[in-house]
Amino acid sequence: MSASYVAIITDGNGRWARQRGLPVEEGHRAGADTVKARLRDAVDLGVRELTVYSFSTENWSRPPEEVAALMAMFSERILAETPELDDEGVRMRFIGRREGVHAELLERMRWAEDKTAANDRITLYVAFNYGGRAEIIDAARRFDGTTEEEFRALLYSPEMHDPDLIIRTSGEQRLSNYLLWQSAYSELHFTEVLWPDFSREDFEAALGEYEVRRRRFGGR
Repeated sequence: MSASYVAIITDGNGRWARQRGLPVEEGHRAGADTVKARLRDAVDLGVRELTVYSFSTENWSRPPEEVAALMAMFSERILAETPELDDEGVRMRFIGRREGVHAELLERMRWAEDKTAANDRITLYVAFNYGGRAEIIDAARRFDGTTEEEFRALLYSPEMHDPDLIIRTSGEQRLSNYLLWQSAYSELHFTEVLWPDFSREDFEAALGEYEVRRRRFGGR
């Protein structure tokens, strides 16, 4: 049993920077580099969808200078790296609330989605301005059906599969408002490794642990 759909809570960028006496922004840049590297590994390892937690609805409460640096880096990375990811067959999708995000950044997000829309090697879902409860509330406001399938159609990205495996780095053992609807039967893997240090070997170890588990989905 291999994990085709993987989601990661990329935790520990700030701690990684502090341990090295660096500004927190350098931790986020190192973390972004790790996302790119592990995305390429995911292709090699047979993952079809990779979802990463980039910026949560709660992260707006961080110091203004950190938020501003994150927004600038996010915008810069989308512009610089989308053509390269497009050439590699990566389809990009952003999930989360669009309200409150700067218009220029929103335009770059839409551009990246449009440019890579036809790719099918792997889909990279970036959870940006995302919260699991917010997603459920936003869907519930528009819901007038009766089934789970009808409700799913109102989620931010209804075509996204439920994760087989959710990985969280940095030693914390909670979901932190991440993919609450989609994670109902996901397997969980926690590691002490800080996200910028999360290597291909760490990724392979998480996938290997998943492969020996038996998923029952409520059965026996």
